[in-house]
Amino acid sequence: MEKEIVLQSTITCPNCGHEKEETMPTDACQYFYECESCKQVLKAKDGDCCVYCSYGTVACPPIQDGGKSSCCS
Repeated sequence: MEKEIVLQSTITCPNCGHEKEETMPTDACQYFYECESCKQVLKAKDGDCCVYCSYGTVACPPIQDGGKSSCCS
């Protein structure tokens, strides 16, 4: 039985605290994300593959599927 992959994740801006639910891409990692409130461009933290793993409530699809943190490299 396959694991169900969650595609919705809420990103929280570390600069202003704004939260927004986004749909994660399934075919690529998102390295950058612009906060719609303060316009700060977020980038993945060291050791994380994407902004969802760094600032989201749910890890990206490749990580959920059992991938390693370098899945998107």
